[in-house]
Amino acid sequence: QVQLVESGGGLVQPGGSLRLSCAASGRILSINYMDWYRQAPGKQRELVARLSSGGMINYADSVKGRFTISVDNARNMVFLQMNSLKTEDTAVYICNAEVLMAMDGSTWNGWGQGTQVTVSS
Repeated sequence: QVQLVESGGGLVQPGGSLRLSCAASGRILSINYMDWYRQAPGKQRELVARLSSGGMINYADSVKGRFTISVDNARNMVFLQMNSLKTEDTAVYICNAEVLMAMDGSTWNGWGQGTQVTVSS
């Protein structure tokens, strides 16, 4: 199986920056896509950024120009650089990925546990 482990969350003041990481471990042949979602209290989970294997990147309108998603294919890691953070960015940030398994080429899709990001003065 595959595990996704996020790190890098924390408390930051408005206007500050954080860099989130998500590491995928397991017998992975390749990664189809890796995404960042977030879920704030009382709100639905929303897609923040997606990076597909073809290099296509999509961002939520609310984070365009402030957040940057990137990937390290050699280490099966995805990052989310978050700049100019706002109080409304406060949420649990969760990694999602779809990968091809090395053993049989099957597709696996799953979620990490999430990392808390709190933007507050």
